[in-house]
Amino acid sequence: MLDLAIIVVYLLGMIGIGAWVYAKRQTSSRDGFFVANRTGSTLFVTGSLCATFIGASVVIGMTGRGFNMGLAGAWWLLVGAIGLFVLGFFFARKVRQVGRYTLPELIEEQYGSTAGVAASLLIVVAWIAIIAAQIVAVDAVLAVVLPFDISGWIIMTIATAVFVLYTMLGGQYSIIRTDFVQFGILAIGILVCLGLVLAKVGGIDGMTSALPGDLFSFPINEQFGWYELVALLVLTGATYVVGPDMYSRLFCARDGGVARSSALLAGLIAIPAAFAVILIGMGARVLYPDIGSAQAFPTVVEQLLPVGVSGLVAAALLAAIMSSADTVLLTTSTILSQDIIGRLKTGMTERASLAISRAGVVVIGILALVVALHKPGIIGSLLLAYTVFTSGVVIPVVAGFYRRRLKLNAVGAIAAIVGGGGTALAINRLEAAGWLTVDHLDLVGLGVCAVLLFGVSWIANSAGWVRQPS
Repeated sequence: MLDLAIIVVYLLGMIGIGAWVYAKRQTSSRDGFFVANRTGSTLFVTGSLCATFIGASVVIGMTGRGFNMGLAGAWWLLVGAIGLFVLGFFFARKVRQVGRYTLPELIEEQYGSTAGVAASLLIVVAWIAIIAAQIVAVDAVLAVVLPFDISGWIIMTIATAVFVLYTMLGGQYSIIRTDFVQFGILAIGILVCLGLVLAKVGGIDGMTSALPGDLFSFPINEQFGWYELVALLVLTGATYVVGPDMYSRLFCARDGGVARSSALLAGLIAIPAAFAVILIGMGARVLYPDIGSAQAFPTVVEQLLPVGVSGLVAAALLAAIMSSADTVLLTTSTILSQDIIGRLKTGMTERASLAISRAGVVVIGILALVVALHKPGIIGSLLLAYTVFTSGVVIPVVAGFYRRRLKLNAVGAIAAIVGGGGTALAINRLEAAGWLTVDHLDLVGLGVCAVLLFGVSWIANSAGWVRQPS
């Protein structure tokens, strides 16, 4: 029961931080609720970035990838490190200097309001799937760790209620602070698990002698080839260069310098984190070869850790999951309330805007829970969301920083967002239904997006349909 007590204290603590922020009225304005009054230091923004991307996909999904494919599985997070380096070196200052609340607002500044709305709709749909993946991961963790049987839907509903509540109360101001705390808990939990696993299997040498040699091949192996690496780099890595959750963190930074240094530091932290989690998964394969890969990390927690410590690490797992879920939840709600509803209902007061945003947190949370109750796969859900988002949004945003030189316009951007994201979604649904069996179509949507952006912009300019961007 000590483990359960630790988990309960952790959950209540997160709610307490949100309530404290609400009571202090730190989120009584748009700037407070959406961007933490733009006062974030390098320490807090870096911690929040790390807590955001080290979520269910890393702790649960990547441990499973280490279990199945060995060191090559680390690329799931290593491509994120590359994306953060690109973001830090080339775009972080630009993003922060724009001084917006959301990514669609940046797109609106680049291409106009219609393009911003199109991107908003695409992001809301894709990011609900990401929140759902985090909720499913909560069930995967607690189903193994809890000392008694409890239905998965109850676990997922309670977890959803917790992060919805503290996000609704404290907004970005509480998320920046809870993320920092949660990342600290997570880092300790990963290091403790890694140390115990290595000790149990006899270190790297013991792992090497017990596992097939192909699992130690890097950067590719029999299960993960060059195409998979390139596709992952483009489709997942790009979401770190252009991502509504990443940008929401940068918008909170005190200035452009903080935004840049935070992105670069987070990229550096991602590298050892990737290999640490992968090694835990590989160690789990040595110790528990008969379990499912999705249960690798939870089983390590249940079997290797003493009472009390296992509760702490379970809390670390929840920290990883919920620190991603809260950021994505608030980002999605902000886009829904500000960039979609806000356009339909113009002239809202600040108080009304915040009320709609808080209601949006609840609605998005409920929708994500409904999706999660259908038990989608964690990595599969994330890959679908990333593919749809990347195929529709990344190229227009990156090119938009140079739109005058490239002679891009709103007509081309709208066609690219709708056509690229729609193509990726259609291909995924056709594959899921068994109507499309051709391999390696992951990048088709991205190609369609690029062709439409530049091709339609050129046609529109030549036909005189639009003015050149000013």
